[in-house]
Amino acid sequence: MLGFLFLCLAAALPVAAEPTARETSVPERGGALVFAAAADARTLVPILASDSASASVCGLLFNGLVKYDRDLELTGDLAEGWTVSEDGLTITFHLRRDVVWHDGHPFDAGDVIFTYKKLIDPDVRTPYAGDFLLVTSIRATDPHTVTVTYGEPFAPALASWGMGILPEHVLAGADLNTTDFSDAPVGTGPWRLGTWRRNENVTLKAFEDYFDTQAYITHLFERVIPDETTVFLALQTQDVDAASLTPLQYTRQTDGVLFRSRYRKFRTPGFGYTYLGYNLTDPRFQDLGVRRALDLAVDKEEIIRIVLLGMGRIVTGPFAPQSWAYDHAVRDAGFDPEAARRLLADAGWHDTDGDGWVDKDGRAFVFTILTNQGNDRRHKAAQLLQKYFKAVGVQAKIKVLEWSALLSEFIDKRRFEAVLLGWALSRDPDGYDIWHSSKTKEGEFNFIAYKNDEVDDLLVKARQTFDRQERRRLYRRIHVLINADQPVLFLYSADSLEAVARRVEGIDPAPAGIGHNLPKWWIPADRRRYRITMEP
Repeated sequence: MLGFLFLCLAAALPVAAEPTARETSVPERGGALVFAAAADARTLVPILASDSASASVCGLLFNGLVKYDRDLELTGDLAEGWTVSEDGLTITFHLRRDVVWHDGHPFDAGDVIFTYKKLIDPDVRTPYAGDFLLVTSIRATDPHTVTVTYGEPFAPALASWGMGILPEHVLAGADLNTTDFSDAPVGTGPWRLGTWRRNENVTLKAFEDYFDTQAYITHLFERVIPDETTVFLALQTQDVDAASLTPLQYTRQTDGVLFRSRYRKFRTPGFGYTYLGYNLTDPRFQDLGVRRALDLAVDKEEIIRIVLLGMGRIVTGPFAPQSWAYDHAVRDAGFDPEAARRLLADAGWHDTDGDGWVDKDGRAFVFTILTNQGNDRRHKAAQLLQKYFKAVGVQAKIKVLEWSALLSEFIDKRRFEAVLLGWALSRDPDGYDIWHSSKTKEGEFNFIAYKNDEVDDLLVKARQTFDRQERRRLYRRIHVLINADQPVLFLYSADSLEAVARRVEGIDPAPAGIGHNLPKWWIPADRRRYRITMEP
């Protein structure tokens, strides 16, 4: 269960945060915050939001039954509480009675059941169905009580209900794959949609009837800026208030008195990783020897030094290094180009004509790495991969694509040889949706077509196990197996680096990052920079 529940500014345990210049004690409602986003959302239908750009905006518009609090503990959201049966198979949710949708319609148990039915509908292209197919029954005993029963133990069951709930009264009878609901979404979240100009900007306005504390900052503006240098220029000219920084910007370009007087910087360990994923339907990448050779050809320590300026760590498997499921005993194979060349030769790839490139059956080993526009770190990493592969006789080309086009035209349609991407992971380590061999349909997450029967079995067993120690043992076995298979080239987990204007107060760095309490951020009236003339 991926459960993208966090704003793009959120990350994991705080490492460093610069002190604010002044904190006043009484929050004031009003003002606007402009933040930069590297990519635009593809959809604002939460159960279809398979990318972080979409999930970030959906997280502000919609609520689940539960959510993670600042300390990464599950707490109520649309559900004010719940009970779990002694055998762990039944959860009874007690829904809040004070929730209304953005259009004023009351929220009730029917919306929960409607969302569940859409999640398990085989015609809906959602990557999250796996978490809900284990439900054997769901029923509303009254408008504010929902009882969910599972046919077998399912450890991530409670966390899975962090999925954004959909409004039945708006979407009944609609085809979620083609509905225009995404252009005018109706949620229950702290903000409602104002305008959405694709690939340009999104505006959100605080929802006055939000069931929790109404957001103090009444207007959010997301500017889509797919170039990191342009983002930094926007920070310098104060055209945006919050943005991610590159390692170079964080370490060397933001220490001036002027920048520090305007912005606070935050550095947190990222809860995810960057990887080179192979299309495992390609015969070249079906060869384990080839995949291991490419892994040995790469100097990951150098990538972290050059691309991240040391602000990251090598990953060796499918979990975030901060996760309790991560097996730190699994070591990286290391950097050994000579061994890589031997493995390629064993797989039949030789430089037969002396041109520096290996070939097999008269065909050179040439492939293209696809990655997304607006992420300079990935572009630099791709260039380094290109250099390492060249040193062992493999030619890698690089193609940089706009984010939405990369996903819809290449990833979803499996039109790629290799992709340089990253996973932002859920706090629960259940990786069923990414690694199970059944999750390869369009819109699902196992787009590399990985299949290992033992991993499949262990993924199922792990989600049926409630005991943390036993789950840890199963996940660590999964870690060992996937590391051995090398279906992707695991690279690094980068620290998350952000800057936020000092005029913003209420930021609370926590294990859940800085975005966990965004509705409680506020801007004193005497520090507001924008005059709101447009009513979203």
